[in-house]
Amino acid sequence: MLVVITLQGITKIYRTGEVEVTALQGINLHIARGEFVAIMGPSGSGKSTMMNILGCLDTPTAGEYILDGVKVAQASRKALAAMRNKKLGFIFQGFNLLPRTTALENVELPLIYAGVKRKERREKAIEALKAVGLEERIRHKPQELSGGQQQRVAIARALVTGPSVILADEPTGNLDSRSSEDVMAIFQKLHEQGNTIVIVTHEPDIAAYTRRIVRFKDGRIEQDEALAKSEEAPA
Repeated sequence: MLVVITLQGITKIYRTGEVEVTALQGINLHIARGEFVAIMGPSGSGKSTMMNILGCLDTPTAGEYILDGVKVAQASRKALAAMRNKKLGFIFQGFNLLPRTTALENVELPLIYAGVKRKERREKAIEALKAVGLEERIRHKPQELSGGQQQRVAIARALVTGPSVILADEPTGNLDSRSSEDVMAIFQKLHEQGNTIVIVTHEPDIAAYTRRIVRFKDGRIEQDEALAKSEEAPA
């Protein structure tokens, strides 16, 4: 099985004056292409720091991170920006949509940064919105959409570049139960299509949709558990 994420001895230490806080301590983790993984842990466990490192938004103090065959530490600033744009799809709790632009224009944004021509990026954005069931809402602005619909726009935006990994940070944190179920059903469908998905969540019922749960405690991996197929979604 092809490994898309390799972490070897990842340590992260934050320093404020003479005070040191160790957020991660010697993390070793491999995630294969097509896996659906939940990262869980209490506040302060290191899961958010882990997500920032996976997303190339922060750098480890020690250790090596290899993303889709590329040693991240050796990448230039320009190469890192390209990796974030092309290899990683980000989904956040707060949606992070531009309020004055339509769903279609929001989804097009990563393709604009990638230099994709207008006609092609519009076609790709429409296809991504169709994939999340929003083809009838492409001209709507975020305030004209429900929270669940806004998160689906965010998922389409994450998908549109065909990333190696989709990273979702508490993607259902601002949603009601029904919208959360709808969003997680989309993630399941994306997983079935072969996408690699990593979700940070503190909710066991959300983690139950995934196929593997990595639990963090005090900056270390406390448990790495594969879920049986029958546990893929809560009843």
